[in-house]
Amino acid sequence: MRVQRAATPRPSRVRARTTSIAAFVVLAALIPTTASATGPQEVEAELPYICTLPSGQLPATVRISADFPERAESGEAFSPTGVTTTVELPAEAVADLTAREAAEVRAATRLAVGVAQNAATATATWRGSAEPVTLPASGPLTLTTKGDVPSVAGRSDGDLTFTAGDLAIDLALGTTDPADTAAADPGSLTVDCSLAEDAPDQGLLATVPVGTGGPGASGPPSPSGSAEPSGSPEDGQGDRPEERRGDRSPKVLENSPGTAADRDVPPCRYDEQHPPTDVSLNAYVTGYANVKKLKSAAYLPPSCVLIEQGLPVMGPPDPEYLIFDTVSYANFHYQEREQTPPFDATFLSFDFAPVKATMVLKQTGPMRIDSRMKMSLIDFTTITDTYVRAPLVLHVLDLEVNGTPLDVGSGCRTETSLVSEDPDPANFPGDHLVLYGRGEQIIGQPATGYLLLSGGTLSGETTIPAFTGCGTDGENLDRLLTASVSGPGNLIKQVQGQTCAIAAPVFPSPTNEGQCTEDLQPYEIPVAEH
Repeated sequence: MRVQRAATPRPSRVRARTTSIAAFVVLAALIPTTASATGPQEVEAELPYICTLPSGQLPATVRISADFPERAESGEAFSPTGVTTTVELPAEAVADLTAREAAEVRAATRLAVGVAQNAATATATWRGSAEPVTLPASGPLTLTTKGDVPSVAGRSDGDLTFTAGDLAIDLALGTTDPADTAAADPGSLTVDCSLAEDAPDQGLLATVPVGTGGPGASGPPSPSGSAEPSGSPEDGQGDRPEERRGDRSPKVLENSPGTAADRDVPPCRYDEQHPPTDVSLNAYVTGYANVKKLKSAAYLPPSCVLIEQGLPVMGPPDPEYLIFDTVSYANFHYQEREQTPPFDATFLSFDFAPVKATMVLKQTGPMRIDSRMKMSLIDFTTITDTYVRAPLVLHVLDLEVNGTPLDVGSGCRTETSLVSEDPDPANFPGDHLVLYGRGEQIIGQPATGYLLLSGGTLSGETTIPAFTGCGTDGENLDRLLTASVSGPGNLIKQVQGQTCAIAAPVFPSPTNEGQCTEDLQPYEIPVAEH
């Protein structure tokens, strides 16, 4: 489905990352969620804004494009994808910047997006960044930023709406020749913009129906995903609407929360049973995996991974490159076990039977991370190829078909690990998942893609084996799960957040992005991408 308020080109998406040295990503759930089976809404909105610049308040045009799901289930987290924010500032803005001796500008945007469901509201911050652009000699200045945005989950049935709000544009100014030390530093500038009063639909970007009850079917969102009836003060629900709503507002899962204590993710820290070393890292991972048989995708919420970073060694000789190889190892970490947290998924089996499953992914051996960095001897550009090999078995803990619980027993799982075609089978035999990512950095520019410390996106394809051990009291459920899910050609896309280096933690500051919380957990919680 396409929602178009103003046509605008959709540039290809680029993910920028800082230089890095170690990281890891793992696979997503392999049973699809209902909302993932539907097509996306492609939203392109053109909105008028008023921006405050040194020369005064000036009109600006902001174009926002993103893909939203057509619908979602109550409590199911999703994030808009392909988010691009294009800001067109008037010629007066260019004059303000050139007056500061600036010749180029690098933009970062922070868009406040109101998320509402029934009577409850929340706010998400959509952040974007861009490469430097040269200031035009005349005419307006166009800045285009891209970036990941927080996940959102509706707490009950009813429409979930997304509305654009205030916009802040952080401008890092520069000269055309960074080597010219005699040139004055033009510094930086933050431009605050507010939505114009005549904005179409008051800035409405998209509406995502949640649940099966239809819009407004069940009152304010609730933490459990079911509607709660309104009550009187004697019922203990409070006598004001905001007291009754409590934490029923749509849940927004930010990318980079500042503290670890109250985050909606499992703890991710080293302890006495798992003491850190000088090369210990930790990170959160999340993502999606397609299930080809069901033409759908599944979501794995953020999971903790503990990583032991290897030392780089000289690779094979090459006349054009300096090559280094690094081998690192990693493990899931959940309640002292090498597994993900349990996660729920709902899907349609054979296109008609609603099935809800609770599952975990368990390791059968260590996860191995092989990285090869190639540095050009001509321009010092570096390319890093990373392969992650993970022996992971999918266990089903609970199963419910059409509302009826089925006892799967305590040993319901895939017969073997998830299986990928390995690019080097002679050196890496056996059943395991393989994920691949590439990172690149040009001297003087931010790195792109996946690099080993700062994370990013990896992808791969896997075969889901047949299930075994499912059922009790003579009831064999192996065939049901195998027929519904098992098979080849299942694409995977995983996102890992910035790692926290335990021996040399980087805490948030006005000059640094946070990598570690005060209690040495990963500062960044990544958001899954379709």
